[in-house]
Amino acid sequence: MRVEEAPWLEFVHGKLWVKAVPDGTRGRIIEWLTRLCVRADPNRWLYAYQRLRIESGHEGNARPNAALAPTDAFVGQGEWAGPDDVLMVVEVTSYDEDTDRRDRVEKPRAYAETGIPVYLLIDRDACEVKVHSGPDGVRYEQVVTVPYGKTVTLPDPVGIELDTEPLKSWVR
Repeated sequence: MRVEEAPWLEFVHGKLWVKAVPDGTRGRIIEWLTRLCVRADPNRWLYAYQRLRIESGHEGNARPNAALAPTDAFVGQGEWAGPDDVLMVVEVTSYDEDTDRRDRVEKPRAYAETGIPVYLLIDRDACEVKVHSGPDGVRYEQVVTVPYGKTVTLPDPVGIELDTEPLKSWVR
């Protein structure tokens, strides 16, 4: 196996997950979302594949597809950064068997325990977007689900109206 084909690993809730290597469509979705986030506030950046220490006590590590934070938020933090300045994490589902448990169950719980204000799940299997917000240290208290094509609000501290119509072009 060549190094660039090696799987990505995450350690969430005491379980080692093998994360699918990003595909071109996922990259395009992150590019689209990055442009929207920067247009809304040029002092923030949507960092693709930023490695984060997560969970209470920060004993877990995750590599979300993207993390929205102020520019320079991760400067000087090393390979695995702290989540304190993260405003939102984004996951785009993979077409693999672990997606359901990892992206729909384990990740929302871990990100809520960490206190990350918004978790955006772009679910390519269900063709819907889930916005999780209001972490209480255990779970997100609000979850809004909309099908592709609808507009959804990414609540504060993100504060963006997200028109999901373009996502219809990026499903198989």
